[in-house]
Amino acid sequence: MSPIRVLVANQPRLMRELVMATISDQTDIEIVGEVSEKSEIASAVETTQPDFLIIALDRSRRLPFYCELILRDHPQIKVLAVSMESSNLLAFYWTSLQVQSNQIEASEEGLLNILRGKVRSAARLQ
Repeated sequence: MSPIRVLVANQPRLMRELVMATISDQTDIEIVGEVSEKSEIASAVETTQPDFLIIALDRSRRLPFYCELILRDHPQIKVLAVSMESSNLLAFYWTSLQVQSNQIEASEEGLLNILRGKVRSAARLQ
């Protein structure tokens, strides 16, 4: 089975480094790139063809415009946006421009379960 390919494009840098540290030693997950600037994300997606694009969730909790463009051009990609709220890791993910959300355990296991498709009980957002 081929590894889950992940492009990490989180801002700020600390969030990006924490995400990468969480997934870098997993044998079934491959980090195919790291992007620090939003302007570089689309070209990195084109080059690396990831299964997941991981970004930081902004306060609006809406799908960023650049992600809409990426999903239109690459509908197979899943966008995972993560943020810490209280003691929970809040994750929103988008597939085919459908917005779903899950509040997952604030742990390495919580993030890995999302990437591995083990979190299925998502509430659709309008």
